[in-house]
Amino acid sequence: MSETSILLESGTNEIEIMEFTIYGELYGINVAKVKEIMMSAKVKPIPHSDPAVEGIFKPRDIMLTVVDLPYYLSGKPTTPAEKDLFIITNFNKMNIAFRVNTVVGIKRISWADIRKPDKTLNSGQEEGIATGIAQCDSDLITILDFEKIVAEIAPETGIQLNEVSKVSEDQRNSSPIVFAEDSFLLSKMVEESLNKAGYVNIRKFNNGQEAWDYLTEIRDDSDLDQKVSLIITDIEMPEMDGHHLTKLIKTDKKLQQIPVIIFSSLINEQMEVKGREVGADEQLSKPEIGHLVSVIDGLLERRKNG
Repeated sequence: MSETSILLESGTNEIEIMEFTIYGELYGINVAKVKEIMMSAKVKPIPHSDPAVEGIFKPRDIMLTVVDLPYYLSGKPTTPAEKDLFIITNFNKMNIAFRVNTVVGIKRISWADIRKPDKTLNSGQEEGIATGIAQCDSDLITILDFEKIVAEIAPETGIQLNEVSKVSEDQRNSSPIVFAEDSFLLSKMVEESLNKAGYVNIRKFNNGQEAWDYLTEIRDDSDLDQKVSLIITDIEMPEMDGHHLTKLIKTDKKLQQIPVIIFSSLINEQMEVKGREVGADEQLSKPEIGHLVSVIDGLLERRKNG
């Protein structure tokens, strides 16, 4: 399978999931993250790397890090098999290969049919490595949080608070910001970064549906501007994704003037097309938190000056 050309119609609240197996269990990845599928190949080990990093290989002109997903998920030593496959991914502006046992196929489902796992599945933690559980026909598929997996293996690839300059108290900005993000850890880091930059009035929501419920609740209020000045949304979220949320906002006469920033690991040329189609004012790739702050500054200043 070469680089995917699958591109859903913008704002339909649907996702295409590539199903794959590891030790007989079904997992999924958003097709938007997948560049291609390759037969597994010999990998050169890298000394002192994380145990889940199998090494590197160079299939063509790009050097790729290989993550041993069976080991990461099970903790058991992996015996590479001839029929193993590499899923070559692209997100957060990185290309990474993940070893899997088989690839089953692709299914299109609604985000409304995906649920966030509760804490009983995450050993009591706020979140585990599943971004959602999807019902596909008679199968339950665990959609893995690949960004979290990579951030655990290589923390330097995640959001860096040192990219944001701390402001003094008199520079703080009370502009109300609505923020939709399903990852608890990422949401917390973005909030801390924005607080550090001076934005202290942030209302967080776990997905697009919760954010939309709030916006429809306040859309007729005379003080709407005092309740929301700007909206930041992820793309991948259970129940309602960021593209659908943006489309709803930008087709609502009372909300459409509010700037919307899509802040996602999925931003690439195809996703930028989709973001423009649904009316996003700006689209930024995680983990560019410093850039996010400057874009917020610019949009709020532009809105203020009318």
